[in-house]
Amino acid sequence: MEIETGILKRTELLLGAPAMQKIAEKKVIIFGTGGVGSWCAESLVRSGIVKLTIVDNDIICITNINRQLMATTKTIGKTKVNILKKRLLEINPKAEIIALQKVYSRETANSFQLENYDYIIDAIDSLENKVHLIQAATGTNAVFFSSMGAALKIDATKIRVAEFWKVQGCPLARALRSRLKKFGMPSKKFLCVYSEELLQNKGENSLCSEENSKWDSTKAQINGTIAHITAIFGFMLAGLVMKDIVKNAELF
Repeated sequence: MEIETGILKRTELLLGAPAMQKIAEKKVIIFGTGGVGSWCAESLVRSGIVKLTIVDNDIICITNINRQLMATTKTIGKTKVNILKKRLLEINPKAEIIALQKVYSRETANSFQLENYDYIIDAIDSLENKVHLIQAATGTNAVFFSSMGAALKIDATKIRVAEFWKVQGCPLARALRSRLKKFGMPSKKFLCVYSEELLQNKGENSLCSEENSKWDSTKAQINGTIAHITAIFGFMLAGLVMKDIVKNAELF
């Protein structure tokens, strides 16, 4: 696919034209466009991905503003994937962005046709749905990358990448491994972005009274987050995609 002239010249200078063509050919789907997934999507499009599907059921809440790319005081109450799609198309108008306001779950899994993608990225935080996505995604030929918990952290130097079974110090990874051992193991190994750091909340949870700006009541626990950590998690996931494409193209 022809890329808008000039947008990716600096990336092409680094990687070369053959690599940019390979990047433009790949189909990527991101599940979850919150503090991690939104930054991942931005980085992918700025790096040359043009075939991108973004999946998230939520609307933008006032408490999203501290860490989510498309969350501002002007977008509260609007659909996350639609606002993110608009931004991504402003970066590259020729990108093919599919925005799905849906929840990934056991019931909806087949509707996403995971087998049609080259890369599947997990940035969701529902434990049950995350387990099922891991099982389903690793059963395809796609390369799968997953984000572990990005909350309760502030030290960016502690963010790491490791194979799922080698992730240490992350309660989410521990809970996922427990469930996978019980309900069905992944079909193949996959890399995760994680951090061993685990702080404690110092503030108090409080409900927002404004319409369309309530805490997510479906979550068992709400933990504090900060922008640079969630963004780095997202950028590292995007980096894993870029590295894999270039490596497999044998261009470096």
